[in-house]
Amino acid sequence: MGDMVLKKSRYIKGQFNTIKEQAGLNMRVENCLSKVEQSPSESMQSALSPSLKALVGETLLGHTNVDIKVAVASCISEITRITAPDAPYDDDQMKEVFRLIVSSFENLCDKSSRSYTKRTSILETVAKVRSCVVMLDLECDALILEMFQHFLKRN
Repeated sequence: MGDMVLKKSRYIKGQFNTIKEQAGLNMRVENCLSKVEQSPSESMQSALSPSLKALVGETLLGHTNVDIKVAVASCISEITRITAPDAPYDDDQMKEVFRLIVSSFENLCDKSSRSYTKRTSILETVAKVRSCVVMLDLECDALILEMFQHFLKRN
């Protein structure tokens, strides 16, 4: 499993010709991450390291395509699950991660969206690892408010 995660991690940083290529790779990385247990071995942590870095890089964290943003948020939510109860990034990076995750809930009410399943999966992970507690610790009050506004929004 570690070799597979490492292989996918190396490619996630690359430039892609199409959104479809990027989305496909993100899906494969997310699939690999979903199979990693909490408190992974040192070798698995080493294999995860390139993905951790690439996912918070400007290219992916600031991507303009909504579906890619949701896919990246999904991968990062898996990373938070794997590393819980410890945060995988420093405080400033975690705030950026939470901005991305909260933004992924923007169209949660749209069940016909291609990203609906990913959005609900992210929500489940956020609840499971109690990310809201970390958000409160980081004083992300405005983000928490925004998140609940997304939850209460109707089509």
